[in-house]
Amino acid sequence: MSTPHTGIIFGTDTGNTEELANRIAEQLQSHNIEADIHNITDAEADQFDDYELLILGIPTWDFGGIQADWEDFEDVLAGLDLANKVIALYGLGDQFGYGDYFVDAMGWLHEKLADSGARFIGYWSTEGYQFDASRASIEDGKRFCGLAIDEDQQCELTDERVARWVEQVVSEFGQQANAA
Repeated sequence: MSTPHTGIIFGTDTGNTEELANRIAEQLQSHNIEADIHNITDAEADQFDDYELLILGIPTWDFGGIQADWEDFEDVLAGLDLANKVIALYGLGDQFGYGDYFVDAMGWLHEKLADSGARFIGYWSTEGYQFDASRASIEDGKRFCGLAIDEDQQCELTDERVARWVEQVVSEFGQQANAA
């Protein structure tokens, strides 16, 4: 497998989603994959063209709210042609404080990009989480549309989850590249 040109694009208000971008980049380095990291506030539509693998991060606010910088980028998202791109998502939320809206913003982002022509990888099991509802929940609640992180209630599980997810993403990207 050739090393994919990888971009991590995140939105953040508190710094947690950026911190996760850095941890994901560190894990990618252990697989000999370098990643460029961009805040969505500084992103341009053509930057999405620069990468074979896009890892997009978004936190959920309060009762299912979309992070403001991603919301401001919504019109640009709608116009992106991401054919031949591979996307993996990660989202942050609080499953106990907002259990009816856990990582909803990640589900919103998945929905916004569903018709972009991109192929999604990195779906993640819902096992080990306690939430009532999630817009990011797919396959009858068995998986999330990306990595779900809860820095409020399960921060002790984050490093292991990130490491396992990055390994999964690298493997799935390699399988897709070999199938092409």
